Amino acid sequence: MQTSDVIVIGAGPAGVLAALRAAELGARTALITRGEFGGMAANDGPVPVRTLAQAARLMRGARRLDRFGISSGEPVLDYSRLLERVRNVVSDVRNNSALRQHAERLHVALHERVGTARFVDERTIETESGLRIRAERIILCAGGTSRRLAVPGAELTATHSDAWSLTHVPKSMLVIGAGMTGAQVASIFQAFGSRVTLFQAAARILPSEDEEVSAAVAAAFRESGMVVHESCGTIESFERQTGGVRMTFSKSGARHFADAELAVVAVGWAADTSGLNLPAAGVATNARGYVGVDDYLRTSTPNIYAAGDITGRWMLVPQAVQDGWVAATNAVRGPSIPLEESVCPTGGFTEPEYARVGPTEAQARATQDVVVAHVRFDESTRTIIDDRTAGFCKLIVERETRAILGCHVVGDRAVEIVQVVAIAMVSGLRVDELARVPLSFPTYTGILVRAAYRVLEQLGAQTRRMPG
Repeated sequence: MQTSDVIVIGAGPAGVLAALRAAELGARTALITRGEFGGMAANDGPVPVRTLAQAARLMRGARRLDRFGISSGEPVLDYSRLLERVRNVVSDVRNNSALRQHAERLHVALHERVGTARFVDERTIETESGLRIRAERIILCAGGTSRRLAVPGAELTATHSDAWSLTHVPKSMLVIGAGMTGAQVASIFQAFGSRVTLFQAAARILPSEDEEVSAAVAAAFRESGMVVHESCGTIESFERQTGGVRMTFSKSGARHFADAELAVVAVGWAADTSGLNLPAAGVATNARGYVGVDDYLRTSTPNIYAAGDITGRWMLVPQAVQDGWVAATNAVRGPSIPLEESVCPTGGFTEPEYARVGPTEAQARATQDVVVAHVRFDESTRTIIDDRTAGFCKLIVERETRAILGCHVVGDRAVEIVQVVAIAMVSGLRVDELARVPLSFPTYTGILVRAAYRVLEQLGAQTRRMPG
């Protein structure tokens, strides 16, 4: 049996950062992963999804080349070659990761492709490959897995992960669930030529986003030819059909059917705990099925910590990284650093892109006196130049202090624009200070200065018109 000071289970963003932090603090650290280094984020999440989204973006751009005097034919997608590109990107990201090199320099014992790890007791882990390790402290970073629908025929449906095994783009596709993952899948395959029908049980797609963002993205989806069903009712079953699958759903007492070559379910993300044998270590899960943790990311067993998706707090890479750092620090030094909620920019690589940081307008107005400014993309010089004029930027500011509370963007480069606002918020930059930053012209981020000036105009401050 091998021994270590700290065992980290899972080599995604949370696990890698936890292992690096533990090793930096002087702990002999073992990092165990069922599959490849990088976890879901590198191998089955943001990296491959963003690669597909880039292909979809290029295809949409190719169809607009004539607006710039460039003659070309209709773009044709070779899906097998695209998947080859996805595999190459994933491999390059994994093999060239500075994090892997950092782990090697810190002498982290990396055990890849060892299969599912399980607890023997609260200090001992064994894997399917036969590896057995004992340590005083263990950090769970096993991540999550796609949630399945509990209805007859659910086994006939796919998840976003199954896109990697497709041999061609389906002629038609049902996407059930219109959160971040479902919206991205729907948008990408619509651009690839699938006839996509998107189903959302809630009253609007992207239900956690600002209402204006949801409405704008839904309108753009419909304009692209996608069929969008909001408040779609109850999914009852799936059954095999010639050439595909049929979904039965009911709404307002009536039964409806939807047929397609492929049905993709994206209704949430569950903790990947099924093989861990948590009871052997006394680790409890909460009512939602995630591993329960306290403010120090400590589980119900004092020497075991958890970080990332497995806790159900955030299903995002930046937050998983933060979790990993905090969990490892507390595991090695003892519970001393509580996890604090921080600025959290998020976004989706749909067409159009959308992004946010901070509360929605409704959330902000419910608790504070705010000023809200809108700038349409068709008012911005750079978006006009690039022929990307669909979208808007919304800036939310607290009236008395002029503190920037949040920002919501729909349109090209939305995710990048919001990053700038997140930095401003963390830095404590007030809206009047943002308005004075001489951002380059013409740029997409220049739209922020215009939004800041519109806030100041509402506040009655002296302003001068800035380019943007």
